[in-house]
Amino acid sequence: MPYLNARICAPQSAETTNKVASFLTELTAEVLGKKRELTSVAIEYVPANQWFIAGSSLSSQGLATFYLDIKVTEGTNTKNEKASYIKKIFAEFESVLGSLNPASYVVIHEVRADSWGYEGATQEFRYIKGKAL
Repeated sequence: MPYLNARICAPQSAETTNKVASFLTELTAEVLGKKRELTSVAIEYVPANQWFIAGSSLSSQGLATFYLDIKVTEGTNTKNEKASYIKKIFAEFESVLGSLNPASYVVIHEVRADSWGYEGATQEFRYIKGKAL
């Protein structure tokens, strides 16, 4: 775990997609302590004329933006880790996309361990199984 879904309002390119996927995976591992091999990233592009902030399309603002939705297991990260992650994510997006609208968001959803998992087992099951050994 975790699962990350990034929506980007900037010119689409394979290079940008690869850079974003790379820094999302790395920062999620380094700052939040998540396993790289279990980090899943999806990236979607939204045209500037379809993304609005303050009632104006991004095409009229000349800025890029992003929205990152990340799901992690509840209680596995501190407030300081999450704050650091959000700060570093914004900085990395800005280094890749250029000037960002300040209304570029990171939302960290903490999902209960009994409500999600992978390979057919919940995170709670994995925790209990690990304690039984």
